[in-house]
Amino acid sequence: MASLTANGITIEYEDHGHAGDPAIVLIMGLAAQLVLWPRDLIDSLVAAGFRVVAFDNRDIGLSYKFHGRRTVHPLVQVAGRVVGLHKLAPYTLHSMAKDTVGVMDALEIEQAHLVGASMGGMIGQLTAARAPDRVRSLTAIMSTTGNPRLPQARPEITRKMLGNRPQGKDRDTLIDASMQIWDLIGTPGDDENRQSLRERIAHSFDRSYYPQGVRRQLAAILATGDFREQSRKITAPTLVLHGSIDPLAPKEGGEDIARNVPGARLEIIDGMAHDLPEKFLPRISGHILDHVRAVERGEVDAAAE
Repeated sequence: MASLTANGITIEYEDHGHAGDPAIVLIMGLAAQLVLWPRDLIDSLVAAGFRVVAFDNRDIGLSYKFHGRRTVHPLVQVAGRVVGLHKLAPYTLHSMAKDTVGVMDALEIEQAHLVGASMGGMIGQLTAARAPDRVRSLTAIMSTTGNPRLPQARPEITRKMLGNRPQGKDRDTLIDASMQIWDLIGTPGDDENRQSLRERIAHSFDRSYYPQGVRRQLAAILATGDFREQSRKITAPTLVLHGSIDPLAPKEGGEDIARNVPGARLEIIDGMAHDLPEKFLPRISGHILDHVRAVERGEVDAAAE
């Protein structure tokens, strides 16, 4: 891994494959470090002839931390928006879209296929809308448009994510707390995937444990709000992947992306929740590769999707 300067801040990144190959830039979600991308997914994309770049978003992992930039509790932020208070977050997802372009600039990537998961899919949409000349294609996985009328996360998940921090600060207690959240949002009945996920979460903890950054990232999502107007500006060929049983970002979010992005294609993965489980990785990577290869061959554009 290495670091670069993007949009005026330091970003940690990994660069896989050959610099001359078409680039795929992976954008992770809320509270998720780059190491949560399954290595099998990255390897399959590299083996198919693509350069794959993954990075830690701001305020997470080894990227720049906005120390001292306080934000209010998410529930207070939601209430503030109702009464017209909007400047309750130190940055928005628009800033994170600029980070993505900055990563491309620093690595001299003129155009890239963007693949974003969850919050990363939101950042990807904003990047594609703001910098259409830089985005070859977009794949949004388990994401949404910020439309407030869409079904929301299950109440027990919201309570767990917004509740008090776990009792105790030792490594195992904090990893267990993270796994409890993933048990609520992840694909059920896959013990092998659960063990692999625990190992990646443990790796994330050892790299950087920084809950303040997670709260600022969540504040950025809330401050950005409904961005369907931006999604409608996207001209890049767009693929939407979403799990049929996603309890955190219900599949209606993916359907809304497909409804608003011109020409977008929607694939619902039956039985998948809000994660990237090993049993679905061949299907996920297959969809992504079919999409980006078609774009590289000039066989597809936004209108034809």
